[in-house]
Amino acid sequence: MNYKPFGYIFLAAALTTLIMLLTGYRSEVGPPVIILFASLALYCSGHAFFKSFVFTIWVFAFVAASMFYPSAFGTWFNFDLAILIVPLIQIIMFGMGTTLNVKDFGRVFTMPWPVFIGIFLQFTIMPFVGYSIAMLFGFEPEVAAGVILIGSCPGGVASNLMTYLAGANVALSVTMTSCSTLISPVMTPLLMKTLAGKLVPINFVEMMFSIFNMIIIPILAGLIANRILYSKKKWFNKTGSLVLITVPGILLSIVIIFLPADFLGPLATLKLGLIIGIALIGIVALAKLLVRNILNGPENWMDKALPVVSMCGICFIIAIITARSRDQLLTVGLMLIVAAVIHNFIGYIFGYWGARVAKLDESSCRTVGFEVGMQNGGMASGIAMGVLKSASAALAPAIFGPWMNISGSVLATWWRRKPVQKQKIQKN
Repeated sequence: MNYKPFGYIFLAAALTTLIMLLTGYRSEVGPPVIILFASLALYCSGHAFFKSFVFTIWVFAFVAASMFYPSAFGTWFNFDLAILIVPLIQIIMFGMGTTLNVKDFGRVFTMPWPVFIGIFLQFTIMPFVGYSIAMLFGFEPEVAAGVILIGSCPGGVASNLMTYLAGANVALSVTMTSCSTLISPVMTPLLMKTLAGKLVPINFVEMMFSIFNMIIIPILAGLIANRILYSKKKWFNKTGSLVLITVPGILLSIVIIFLPADFLGPLATLKLGLIIGIALIGIVALAKLLVRNILNGPENWMDKALPVVSMCGICFIIAIITARSRDQLLTVGLMLIVAAVIHNFIGYIFGYWGARVAKLDESSCRTVGFEVGMQNGGMASGIAMGVLKSASAALAPAIFGPWMNISGSVLATWWRRKPVQKQKIQKN
């Protein structure tokens, strides 16, 4: 595909935007600004160096659209789009699960010390730095709770990508992300209760079950899907076997939809996660059946589809949140950007040097730097909207997330230019 025309569109949109601003047409500048970011994202998609910034540029495009036209991300045909946030995050987390396997969790036994150090630094430095920044900047309670929340979340899948781009220890990164996510149903509510309990009401149990519903169940379903997609065993590659997974998966998810809450008992709070997780397992099996066994498509079709689905989901989530807090964002947006830069920078510094103090090898130190500095913004957004019921609390995750991708890409590029010698992974 030829991406050069998008570069010309970008230049035309940038020139139009500048002329409109200089001539006083500021309220009408929305369309060229949106086109500016969208065309830049498409142009960068075909550039080897700038490709890692595409996601962030698309975020800017969606933020611009939601700032200029907030009603477009409010309701559609009397349907509140905020309802889509949790399901979208569940789909993204399912996608994350499909990139993992049981070995990623078991690897903690082969390198326990680096994993422990990374997770310890992550759940101590970032929440307390978030709290300190929130108090220092004097944010209103709900916005401050959002800053603390993003710091209290585990690492996200973006840290795995940055670690890979930096040429660091990808196995350690994936294991840290997996393990920190597994313990997040306890650690995140505990930290929020401790640090943000006086700012906003925090229900420990509700938040814990929300994380299970929104994060853990979809990831576990994704692990099962990973087995379906990539297993070399003949059973998982037979048409009959895939049909046997597809039909019960889709039917069972439909049955759960209509089950009353009393029938599910304690599992009622996990209903949405079960529906989406089971349905997606069936859909993945069906897609494999169609793509591989019938259409003779590529085996790595999921690897190609997953980044696009995740990017679209996160961009849409951020747009929904931004639209609901547009006026507030105009007043505290700049301060939140500064807070994001400081919070993220401290994470990288303390993560890297904390690992150095713990005597990890250079590759692992860089990995820990990414894991500590980059949090799961999608999870924070879901908790803010789904549990705290606050678009204001979701502002920090919406701003911190894109910034982490920018800084992570820059740091990964810089470290890639300074490769480390091959060393054995520390196994103390």
